[in-house]
Amino acid sequence: MIYYWLKAGHIIFVIFWMAGLFMLPRQLIYMHAAPSGSDEEALWARRSRLLGKVILGPSLIAVWGLGLALAVTISAWAQGWFLAKLALVTGLSVYHGWMAATARRMAAGERPMSEKRLRLVNEVPGVAAAVIVVLVVIKPF
Repeated sequence: MIYYWLKAGHIIFVIFWMAGLFMLPRQLIYMHAAPSGSDEEALWARRSRLLGKVILGPSLIAVWGLGLALAVTISAWAQGWFLAKLALVTGLSVYHGWMAATARRMAAGERPMSEKRLRLVNEVPGVAAAVIVVLVVIKPF
């Protein structure tokens, strides 16, 4: 029964984490359009900090903790699909950190990326999630 509770918790926090990963670049796009030093920029900076503190950070920790517990429960370490999923989740975690750092830089008035690039990188979580779902459901290897 513990397997099902771990799985349910993992899925719930993956949904929260992915929602945050979709929201953060969108917020940065809005911050990008705001004049530097304006109240609007400060508002988007505050929102992005709250998103990281309330949703992204805790969800990331829960996803990793529950996911690793699930891996131990089903002895997934030698399964190819799991190793591929682990690599993609590691990549998403790096993406999370990169976007959080970008948000901090933008809150300080920098614009390290163009609006167009922010729109492109906003697609990364969706593509990764699609591949991860296929790996977990189909288990192609």
